[in-house]
Amino acid sequence: MTRLLPGNDIQLLVCGMQYFPALEEAIDRAHSEIFLETYIFDDDDTGRRIAAALARAARRGVRVRVLVDGFGARDFEDTHQSALEAAGVHVLMFRPEVGRMSFRRNRLRRMHRKMVVVDAQTGFVGGINIIDDMHTPGHTPPRFDYAVRVRGPLVARMHLECQKLWERVAWATLQFRPRLPRTSRYANRHTGKMRAALLVRDNLRHRHDIENAYLQAIDGAFEEVLIANAYFLPGRRFRQALIAAAARGVKVTLILQGRVEYALLHYASQALYGSLLSQGIRIFEYRRSFLHAKAAVVDQHWATVGSSNIDPFSLMLAREANIVVHDIGFANELRQSLRAAARHGGRELRHRQWKTRPLHERLLRWIAYGMVRLMIGLAGERVSRHMLRKK
Repeated sequence: MTRLLPGNDIQLLVCGMQYFPALEEAIDRAHSEIFLETYIFDDDDTGRRIAAALARAARRGVRVRVLVDGFGARDFEDTHQSALEAAGVHVLMFRPEVGRMSFRRNRLRRMHRKMVVVDAQTGFVGGINIIDDMHTPGHTPPRFDYAVRVRGPLVARMHLECQKLWERVAWATLQFRPRLPRTSRYANRHTGKMRAALLVRDNLRHRHDIENAYLQAIDGAFEEVLIANAYFLPGRRFRQALIAAAARGVKVTLILQGRVEYALLHYASQALYGSLLSQGIRIFEYRRSFLHAKAAVVDQHWATVGSSNIDPFSLMLAREANIVVHDIGFANELRQSLRAAARHGGRELRHRQWKTRPLHERLLRWIAYGMVRLMIGLAGERVSRHMLRKK
């Protein structure tokens, strides 16, 4: 069961156009400490803007700790790291890449979460990397994604998770530092009325927390399940939960990426469409721009926003962070945003048209599906690096 903490104020932030101004403002107001975790930290206008804000904070005495993934932000060392460290920012890299031709086991075990905690009072979590919305090589911009700003008791949990991961990476990279204090004087401060939980996925005690929260919500749904996900390749248990919900009369709608980014993953996902459509599940392929969202609403009161895709990479291998919110107002705001995305940017797939696709197209999709499952089963030893870059 998901443990919900009361007393939170949570604001939905749609795309970088809302997220980055809020993030920059929080950084500029910081007076003691900042944790920032991101999979990608790009060297574009937005990346330079946030890097400059972090440097300003460090120069005025704020303890700034930045954790980036060694694959997603593999150019970080050549772009931002030196300038940030010169300003006094502490930088760590999660599993640095050791070479372009490295096929090490566990190379897909990445730090994929995007989380920021400022002064243990304000937190941000979602799917938005430090990268400009308009920077979508090969795709129509802007990038469509979500994050949330959190104030209240839940921030203490976010703060603790950032501390623990920072310490683990410091030890793993032989950068030994004293253990960070675990208490926060803001831990019990109620600033709102929303009940919410932070869910993380790791390879220790929280391997299935995010997936189980989805399944619990879907299994309990009686009216509607609305999911938007950029990389959708669920396992059998997840698919069966969606089909069972549709069978008992729940309106199940999926908003998925309609533009081809990674051909193998894209066509592997499409191999599942026929069985889902045949059970009455509606599927919209979002084609207006580049979909990067990982969000869902169930029965207009349960909602989640985070970094976790519904694919083997996120659910089995990567470190992820999602927030779950039980609040009618928040859920309805997210629901309206998702429905508008489907209405204005999506194209609905029809089962009758889908099942009449040429045999060779269907065969290629199932071959792609089998190849992806095989490669994930090998723990990513031979997965192309291009399947990771913009997740």
